[in-house]
This record gives sequence, C-alpha cells and structure tokens, in this order.
Amino acid sequence: MHTAAPKLQPLAETRRLAVLDSYEILDTPREAAFDDITRIASAICGSPIALISLVETDRQWFKSAVGLDISETPIEQSFCAHAVLEDDVLVVSDPAGDPRFTGNPLVTGDLGLKFYAGVLLKSADGAALGTLCVLDTVDRTISEEQLDSLRALARQTMAQLELRKLLRETERTSQYRARLLAAAGHDLRGPLMAAMLSVDRVLEDPPPQHLRRLKIAQESLGTIQNGFNTLLSGASGRSTFSLGQFAPVDLQELLASVLAAAQPAAARRSIRLDLVPTSLRVNSDRAQLETLVGNLVNNALKYTPRGGRVLFGCRRSGRLVAIHIIDTGIGMDAALINDMFGAFRQADTASEGLGLGLWIVKTTAEALGIDVAVHSVPGKGTRFELRIPKDAAQELLWGSTR
Repeated sequence: MHTAAPKLQPLAETRRLAVLDSYEILDTPREAAFDDITRIASAICGSPIALISLVETDRQWFKSAVGLDISETPIEQSFCAHAVLEDDVLVVSDPAGDPRFTGNPLVTGDLGLKFYAGVLLKSADGAALGTLCVLDTVDRTISEEQLDSLRALARQTMAQLELRKLLRETERTSQYRARLLAAAGHDLRGPLMAAMLSVDRVLEDPPPQHLRRLKIAQESLGTIQNGFNTLLSGASGRSTFSLGQFAPVDLQELLASVLAAAQPAAARRSIRLDLVPTSLRVNSDRAQLETLVGNLVNNALKYTPRGGRVLFGCRRSGRLVAIHIIDTGIGMDAALINDMFGAFRQADTASEGLGLGLWIVKTTAEALGIDVAVHSVPGKGTRFELRIPKDAAQELLWGSTR
C-alpha cells in the first residue's frame, strides 16, 4: 500500500511552508516565463511531462505543466514531496519497484509513470519549496548533463520567483509610504493653511513696524507648502515626474509618432492600424505619455489576429481628454481585467514577452495622474481608455485646442 512522504521535523516544515507562502505564488495564473522553463526541460530531457511543482501540506500544485492536464495532485501521490526531503536531486528509474511508490496511483493508474527526476527549488536561505521535475511513461535514465541543465533551469525558476517577490515588496513599501504621508498631510495641512490665512489677513492692514517680518513669514510658509507638496508627490510614486517636466503636448504629433513606430509590426501581421486625427493638447510628460500609449498600441497588436484592426485616437469630454486604443483581438474575460495589470501577466501565455507591458502601463499612468479604463469582450476585442484629468500630476493648467 502506498503511503505519503514523511514530513520534515515540525519546526522545519512550519518554516518551509512559511517561506513558500511568502512568495504568494500558489494558485496564480499561468505565466509564459514559467511555461518556457518547463518546455525547455521537456525538450532537453526528452520527457513528455515536465512540471514546476510546489509542495504544500496536503497537495502539490503546479505553477506550470507540460504534458499533464491537471493543476495539482493530493500530497499522498506526490513524488515531489519525497524530493523535498533530498538535498539536491531525486531520480526514480523504477517507481513500481521502489517501496516509496509501489502503490502510487500515478504509477499503477492510467498514467503509468515509469520515470521521475526532480531538482529542488530552494529559496536563498535553503528552504525547499518544491521541484522542477520531468516524468516519463517508459523505462529510461537521465544523464548528468541533463541533470545539470535541470539544475540551471531550477535556478532560473527561483530567479523568477524572487523577482516577483521583490516587485510586490517594493510596491507595498511605496503604498505604505504614501499612506503614512497622506495621514501626516491630513494632520499638517490644516495648521499650515490656518497659519497662511492668518498672515494674509494681517497683511491686509499690517502694522508698519512688522511688515517686513510678516512678508518673510508669508514667503517662508509658501516655501513650506511647496516643499510639503513635493514630498507628498514623491511619496505617491510621482517623484520621477517633477512639475518642470510637464509641458503642453501636441497629441497629434505624439500619436503620429506612436503610429510610425508601430506600423512595421502591424504590416508584418497584416493588421490595419489607423489613427484618428486630433487637434487636442494636454499638459504632461511627453516621453512618458508616449511610452504609455505606445505600450497599449503594441499590446493591441500583440493580441490581434492577422487581418484584424487596431484604431486609436482621442476626444475631449468637458475638462477631460480620453485617449482610446481599440482592437479586434482576442479580448479577455471581465473577471481577469484587473489581474492583467500585474507584473508578468499575459492574456495569452504563448505570446512573446514577459508580460510586463500592462504593468508598465499601470505604473506609468499612476505616476502621470491618468486613469486607465478597460472594456473587453472575449473573442471580439478590447478598448483601453486613458483619462487625463486637468490636475494630472499636481495643479497643472490645461493646454488649449488648436
């Protein structure tokens, strides 16, 4: 009768699970970077099945799977739970004859596994999170060169996990700083404004002997207010975009530049790329705004099939300018839209790139004070809308229409 792998000592197992949880990777969507790793592992080792398997208390969950249509198995069936007890690699060339796996349903059932090789996925401090493993349904062996390649791919897997963890921690630090300073701002703005108002009132009919000192106080309070606004702007993630960088931007010139850059890619895929002319101008950081629009146009081309169409342009509604990017691409489910703005997320995991495009869109838009709205229908296409308010990145004045 098959039995599950023994657990680590309680303290070690508790620590291992805590480290695994800290990566916040369990039950996340598929990602191209991890699927690339399992495809390469399968090709190098000549195995029909390759997995990135993370071992929990009662299950092993697959971040990526090639050749297997399930996302997890019970821990009782897990080969990787046994591998976690090893120092480096677990190779099982005859599972049916191995007491640890003789009755395992993966061996005795329809799948009929006859070979397993797993390399540990270890955190920087040595906690075993799971394995990068290859499996086969025929008798076989694995060479040292193939094992070395699996070790290299396991390191790349951990590098991807560490990068995602670092990005999340950086974002949380920024959010905490913003909340802290927003709270300080709430407490300090009142007294500051009261002091400025009091000085202004006294200056309406100042005692002559105090006029000079009152003006100095007024200038000093103004300096404090400007510095305070700069501090809050930096805390909100806008420190890259100082007021001096904002200037009137001719949207026709900017969008035409995006069109020229994207046209070759559109032509290669026989996608019709059209720009609606405009005479609108806004105040913004031109380079960053062009990066923002360019990422969305490239994203639209990326997910639009050959022969499709991408249309972009802008319109003014009251004191708001909205830039629209519309495609006839694959679309996405409404429930997935918010998740798509995370780092390394892709609508199609088989597409090129690392899935950073929409994450860059989100962070750039936030820094520029621009709202992003998404409307999408699976199989019919997607419309992105950039809403540029009058006060984008501090109290800016609007440029006029030409």
